[in-house]
Amino acid sequence: MSSQADVLSPESKAHTAQKGSTNANGFTDYFDLDGLLTEEHLLIRQSIRDFVKKEISPNIEKWAQDAHFPSEIVRKFGDVGAFGPTVPQEYGGGGLDYISYGLIMQEIERGDSGMRSTASVQGSLVMFPIYAYGSEEQRMKFLPKLASGEWLGCFGLTEPDHGSNPGGMTTNIKDMGDHYLLNGAKLWISNSPECQVAVVWAKNEQGRIKGVIVERGMEGFSTPEIHNKWSLRASTTGELVFEDVKIPKENILPNIDGLKGPLSCLDSARFGIAWGAIGAAIDCYESALKYSLQREQFGQPIGGFQLQQKKLAEMITEITKAQLMAWRLGVLKNEGKATSAQISMAKRNSVEMALHVAREARQIHGGMGITGEYPIMRHMMNLESVITYEGTHDIHLLITGADITGIQAFK
Repeated sequence: MSSQADVLSPESKAHTAQKGSTNANGFTDYFDLDGLLTEEHLLIRQSIRDFVKKEISPNIEKWAQDAHFPSEIVRKFGDVGAFGPTVPQEYGGGGLDYISYGLIMQEIERGDSGMRSTASVQGSLVMFPIYAYGSEEQRMKFLPKLASGEWLGCFGLTEPDHGSNPGGMTTNIKDMGDHYLLNGAKLWISNSPECQVAVVWAKNEQGRIKGVIVERGMEGFSTPEIHNKWSLRASTTGELVFEDVKIPKENILPNIDGLKGPLSCLDSARFGIAWGAIGAAIDCYESALKYSLQREQFGQPIGGFQLQQKKLAEMITEITKAQLMAWRLGVLKNEGKATSAQISMAKRNSVEMALHVAREARQIHGGMGITGEYPIMRHMMNLESVITYEGTHDIHLLITGADITGIQAFK
């Protein structure tokens, strides 16, 4: 961590660019949050950072330009432990705490939000409900293959006509005696075109929401891909379509009933986003800081001008505030005390902050900010999806409003 004297002293441009507002590891950490992390946390973060630098960063601009999902990354994520890190080791997970999980999501999203989406869907929206609400047989059958990346999973909640109001879903299961029949459709589903397993939420005849594990190859189950996205272009997104799909009774999640099931999964995913979006912001900020010290106009680096320093100072301030909130949320999550409303606040804050940082960083880069030579525009486009999925920006604001007033404004 730079001392105040370091920051204020006249240093060479090269030294400043290297040091800036970073800790000894060259990572943006203005308030020495590393001092709050364990050695295990730091090792986990470094291993994922190294993985991203090797496997994602050199390729991500081309993948995004080509709208290509690199299916080989799924196995590699499994190998590095990015899938289900909080799931116990006996099921193939990492058995780690939630701060570790947050750091993993942060580092992956420094690389790309679409890559983080692949990992967080697998861990938070597929593995989590199977572990938390599944039978022992379901855990043993699905979790090890999902953890290793042999299988890719997806989560079916959003429908063409039901997004922010998941309770209005029309996808349904009907008890046929020795099996269920599943009918309906889900939309905007990350990982669906490549998935082997889908955790789907559907209503039974009594109108109760149940979790259903749907497997690739079941007759009547298809996963059309969505094309022409301007966001999350390196992630694969599609639909889930069910036409009289026969679901064995052993594929129903037995230990959950009602909307609590999918909403608890979303809490887990939103927690990961609260950390992940900070990673995207850090990547934009660090690129902008470096560029401001290299790009010269009017005889000096643009980082020497007041308006550019204002942008950079505000960026690092907002990143630091989000880091502190995410860390505290991780502590509460580890203690079993984090509430859904707290998670919503952190998700909303981190993504709004990251979008603002990306836009300011784009201005610092000038025209170069719109090119693939720098990561800014890709992050900005990705974050336009992140601010909507796992609960829209407005809904999260109203969740906080309902929590502090006791009155729900979105019913």
